[in-house]
Amino acid sequence: MKKWLKWSFMLLCISVLLIPLAACGKEDVTKIRIGEVTRSLFYAPQYVAIEKGFFKEEGLDVTLTTTAGGDKTMTALLSDSIDIALVGSETSIYVQAQGANDPVINFAQLTQTDGTFLVAREDIQDFTWDMVKKSTFLGQRKGGMPQMAGEYTLKKHDIDPHADLELIQNIDFANIAPAFSSGTGEFVQLFEPTASVFEKEGIGHIVASFGEESGHLPYTAYMTKDSFINENEETVEKFTRAIYKAQQWVDGHSAEETAKIITKYFDNTDLEILTMSIDRYKSQGSFATDPILEKEEWENLQNIMDEAGELPARVDYETLVNTSIAEKVIKE
Repeated sequence: MKKWLKWSFMLLCISVLLIPLAACGKEDVTKIRIGEVTRSLFYAPQYVAIEKGFFKEEGLDVTLTTTAGGDKTMTALLSDSIDIALVGSETSIYVQAQGANDPVINFAQLTQTDGTFLVAREDIQDFTWDMVKKSTFLGQRKGGMPQMAGEYTLKKHDIDPHADLELIQNIDFANIAPAFSSGTGEFVQLFEPTASVFEKEGIGHIVASFGEESGHLPYTAYMTKDSFINENEETVEKFTRAIYKAQQWVDGHSAEETAKIITKYFDNTDLEILTMSIDRYKSQGSFATDPILEKEEWENLQNIMDEAGELPARVDYETLVNTSIAEKVIKE
């Protein structure tokens, strides 16, 4: 009887000790809601961060939602439907121009070039930009970064996009590729993996990169409200650390290794196309290898917006960019 009481007492003590430990473990997990502007191979490091468990290592439980469009993404962020947005940095400038009391702050960069390619209907062996003149060109949505980078590139090559060609930019993002495949246009501006799929199927041929032409800029970055950073700085730091781990992983591994990890996010695209597309982005330096958004990139972004007539007003780098967390993370 005494032995039974002794063991019962020991089990009770162990149970009492385990309860606070279990509760502590639950408290250490922080839920974060991410809203991505679109599902894109361009965001490969983000999916790697999820699949490799880099967010979990930081005690973060992330929920990823595709918010389909810059305006919808910003609405979700400002209305607290999401905590962090992955979207083009131009959206934070648009919000600032509307007199936001709680500015949207760019704190970690994911991609550093435009992600679109010029696809020609014909197989042009020796492409020059003057071949685009007098053509029908299927561009991206007006006011979005792809379209602005496209117009910037055309003007760089002495082509007036509104006078020297027939520019179509009233087709929504999801229908641009189908419009081209059904016969509209001689040139089209497309993201991967669609550009490579079209090339493989003989629908079109990649002849130039808008990413290479328009230079480094904060094409897509993680941003959140200033108040969220002030109230959750440790969480934002953990988030940035997970992204940095993923950026370094993608940079240090082959395109095929990355493709295998993220294939579940692109069910309708085969591994060969995913690998080819990731390799194309890696070779032109589209994936940022660290989360720091440089001032020169910010200014290039505003120059491109200004050239397209879409810049409401210039905004100082320090006003909408916070690199202190990213700088701390990469120095660890």
